[in-house]
Amino acid sequence: MICSFLFVCGVPALEKIGVKEFLLGTKWRPSSELYGILPMILGSMYVTMGALIFGVPIGILTAIFMARFCPRKLYRFFKPMVELMAGIPSVIYGFFGLVVLVPLVRDNLGGTGSSMLTAALLLGIMILPTIVTVAEAALRAVPESYYEG
Repeated sequence: MICSFLFVCGVPALEKIGVKEFLLGTKWRPSSELYGILPMILGSMYVTMGALIFGVPIGILTAIFMARFCPRKLYRFFKPMVELMAGIPSVIYGFFGLVVLVPLVRDNLGGTGSSMLTAALLLGIMILPTIVTVAEAALRAVPESYYEG
């Protein structure tokens, strides 16, 4: 229903602006009737790539540790913590980023701290539970004989 509303209301705007100008335009100034979203698309892609660069190696290495090397006592503590991270609302992660990551980046790298790097770090943290859970399940599905020889 929401998608159909956006589509029905968006078609006249796209007819007026033009799809090419909308997608490839570099300026967003609604007061001047300029509606280019290319910088927003590229920014989203950069942040996503940064999150993958941070999150995937950490997540896979964590899954390897949990599946192959983690002592049972530590595993009983660690596994629920990973699952708990998956249940944290994104607004809480955002608050954590604002209160912890932004000052950390600002103090260590200068600038305001509100940057693509901060967003990528936060998104990388947010994707960790999914990566760890899926990778650990995949590793545990491999027969033990494959590891030994």
